Amino acid sequence: MSYDIVADIQRLKKEKNAVILAHYYEDGEIQDLADYVGDSFYLAKMGQQVKEQVILLAGVVFMAESVKILNPTKTVLVPDLEASCSLVKGAPFESYLAWKKKHPDGIMVTYINSSSEVKSISDVIITSSNAAQIIESIPKDRKILFGPDQHLGRWLSKKLDRSFEFWPGSCEVHVLFNAKKLYQLISENPDAVVIAHPECEESVLQYATVIGSTSRLLEEVSKNPAKKFIVATETGIFHQMQKNRPDVTLIQAPVMDAGCACNNCPYMKMNSLEKIKSALESLQPEITLNEQLRLEALTSLDRMMAITSGQTVAWPSISN
Repeated sequence: MSYDIVADIQRLKKEKNAVILAHYYEDGEIQDLADYVGDSFYLAKMGQQVKEQVILLAGVVFMAESVKILNPTKTVLVPDLEASCSLVKGAPFESYLAWKKKHPDGIMVTYINSSSEVKSISDVIITSSNAAQIIESIPKDRKILFGPDQHLGRWLSKKLDRSFEFWPGSCEVHVLFNAKKLYQLISENPDAVVIAHPECEESVLQYATVIGSTSRLLEEVSKNPAKKFIVATETGIFHQMQKNRPDVTLIQAPVMDAGCACNNCPYMKMNSLEKIKSALESLQPEITLNEQLRLEALTSLDRMMAITSGQTVAWPSISN
């Protein structure tokens, strides 16, 4: 790490009254620089609460949009506007709206990995860390439309014994983990605990002892006395895991192509210290949203925040 650029960023933070939020999938040097590091739910919550006028979100664009929706008076920056997400790209607004219209009796439950436009037509937003709590608050007699990640949805459907209609989306990183190779790796490391993110395919999840969000997987490594873990999620989380447990061996779950670094999210890795410094200097790129769109998207995010804080919410009635 270049300590000169870190010093420059720290200086700019003070000058601009800025705070840096970073996702667990960012490079370690960015995580170490950030004021708050966490999963998408934690970043949304902190983005809503921070007092600084400028919020730089080192993650992907949908995360920064969520912060802007929840905290509209702040200047919200991203290091790179091209840092998208395969789930966002795989759920275009018009197609998602047409799907909703086919199921007028459904409650649309949408993963936070979605565009502001898709959030605006959703009934509630979930993250992998709060999904079970939110879905359990939905009346049992209501149909659930779940998107855009079908693998997370199928895991939740099985776990909660609820029937869903699935949008056929997936995370381009998590679907690359290979069940056959994982089985072989487990046989070579029988003392390893297998932990996996629920965006993985069911064939991979069947081998996992613990399935959960990035924060849940980090907690498992921190608290489980085991000395070896096979981890099926994006490699950025290894940084915090190793910081919390320098004594453990972390093994990346295998992907289909042994020579491929595909288990790194290409969008998360578009961010850099240089881009963070540039964004703080120029206060660009800035996330801006049409106010009507922001208010429409706020409804589904507000429901998420209310349910996770223990409040009872009203669900929309069945459309005619």
